[in-house]
Amino acid sequence: MSTAPPQDRRRVTAEIWIVLGLSLGQSAVYAVLSLVVKLTNGGLRESTASLNASRADQQWLDLTLQVLSIVFALVPVALALYLLAGRSIGFDRRSPGRDTAVGALLALVIGVPGLGLYFAGRALGVTAEIVVAPDTVYWWTAVILVVAALQNGLLEEVVVVGYLFTRLRDLGWGPWPIIVTSALLRGSYHLYQGFGQALGNVVMGLVFGWWFQRTGRVLPLVIAHTLLDVVAFVGYLTLGEALGLR
Repeated sequence: MSTAPPQDRRRVTAEIWIVLGLSLGQSAVYAVLSLVVKLTNGGLRESTASLNASRADQQWLDLTLQVLSIVFALVPVALALYLLAGRSIGFDRRSPGRDTAVGALLALVIGVPGLGLYFAGRALGVTAEIVVAPDTVYWWTAVILVVAALQNGLLEEVVVVGYLFTRLRDLGWGPWPIIVTSALLRGSYHLYQGFGQALGNVVMGLVFGWWFQRTGRVLPLVIAHTLLDVVAFVGYLTLGEALGLR
């Protein structure tokens, strides 16, 4: 149990709510509302969840808004790292080769079953059709999709794993309550994609949380998440039309 005085515990609790309210906790609220709308407007089978959609008709404005969206989404990452200054979450270059290898392995372990779960969810009508690339493609679209994948990896793994695990430990939480809470949060902000994808992300959260609890390194998780999204985003962009997905 935590030996921190009640005043410090209240401060840490407030800090957690503020960080989540500025980032993925806010996303979870909107995801739940989006799910309710989909369920009341024909169900998930007929619904679409769009990621990385175009933000303007003019090319220069679309690019500007895409870049600004990525930059501002990374502000909570900077805030979490600032608040954890002096605390190690394994976000460093101490062992780049091993971190990259582990990240690639985790991406493979999560990615293959995840793809199967998506198609199963579509067949069962519990997952929306996910569109991960914009209809209008420019010369810079693939680059932006790769950067967006990196942004997702940084935001989710630094905040939902590195930051949240550290702060919940400060409050005296045990390992498995932290792992489960983090995984459920991860699933909640994916509910706009449907129940199947939310469940898949809970499982991903359990695996990633167990790994972080065991190793204390968040960088392999960032790498794994980024690789998963790069394959999904750029793969959809390049192969979607040929496969009848676009």
